[in-house]
Amino acid sequence: MLAATVRLTCALPAGKKSGTVTPTLEKLTQLYHRPLFDLIGESRRTHLEFWNKNEVQLCTLLSVKTGGCSEDCGYCSQSAHHDSGVERQALMTVDDVLPVAQMAKANGSTRFCMGAAWRGVRKGEPKFDRMLETVREVSRLGLEVCVTLGQLGDDEANDLRDAGLTAYNHNIDTSPEHYSYIVTTHTFQDRLDTIGAVQRAGLSVCCGGIIGMGESVTDRLRMLEVLCNFDPPPESVPINCLMPMPGTPLEDEPPVDVFDLVRMIATARIMLPKAKVRLSAGRSRLSREAQALCFYAGANSIFYGDRLLTAGNPGVDDDRQLLEDLGLVAQAPHSEQHIH
Repeated sequence: MLAATVRLTCALPAGKKSGTVTPTLEKLTQLYHRPLFDLIGESRRTHLEFWNKNEVQLCTLLSVKTGGCSEDCGYCSQSAHHDSGVERQALMTVDDVLPVAQMAKANGSTRFCMGAAWRGVRKGEPKFDRMLETVREVSRLGLEVCVTLGQLGDDEANDLRDAGLTAYNHNIDTSPEHYSYIVTTHTFQDRLDTIGAVQRAGLSVCCGGIIGMGESVTDRLRMLEVLCNFDPPPESVPINCLMPMPGTPLEDEPPVDVFDLVRMIATARIMLPKAKVRLSAGRSRLSREAQALCFYAGANSIFYGDRLLTAGNPGVDDDRQLLEDLGLVAQAPHSEQHIH
């Protein structure tokens, strides 16, 4: 079956063996379609078993190279294929990035994420050397460091690990079947190959997807099925809601129903109990009450700060007030599993 193929294609780190029982699409479908209160009741019990109930990981995301990307991802305003009006910005220097990272830490973030709009990186390229230097300096601040730099291989993954990288973000975006409707300049298998390199380097994998791109519920659950087949599982799973950007092919897609988002978060929490489930892009379109329901259903990570690459995000003061009102506190850096 396809899920097994995906599992075997993602190369396993040394010492890991495949063959464990993984959830099927049928099981995920049955779980997802349970009565909502039954579903979130189970996801809450799972959350309390594996995590401190009141902790939320605070992450800051910075676009260190903006616009002009050669890929044609239909959701992305940074693609050179789309007339989105995003201004191109060259790769930031270490001196440009460090003050932003220092401010993020001062504001309470424990993970600093950097994204670059390009196809990928290769060892020996000046832009990759600059990113390695930036990772080294940010890691010295005591922050967890995550980057998303597109495609990479074993050499690049090993160099990033040695520089102090904590995690590598490379979302699979959607199901294997729906992927070619969203992106044509690279394949779903290309995504898996990069994730395999990250796993072989022993880095944590941050991998999730986007809902609201015209996909079916089955596509969303197939995406979760692929994630559940990773060995080891992803360390963090961002659940993004599409932010329709002007000038992109998906600019007219309707907003995601809040209950559909809650069902995705709850299902991810149950099936990936040790992963941080990140309530990611699209939070600016959610009410405080909707965000509270997402936290209750199992989300325990957010992007913190008023910007996500090129899209808006709730302000720091608004997030501080929301967390305070809900009795939630920031998770400590480098937190793994927390059984209270």
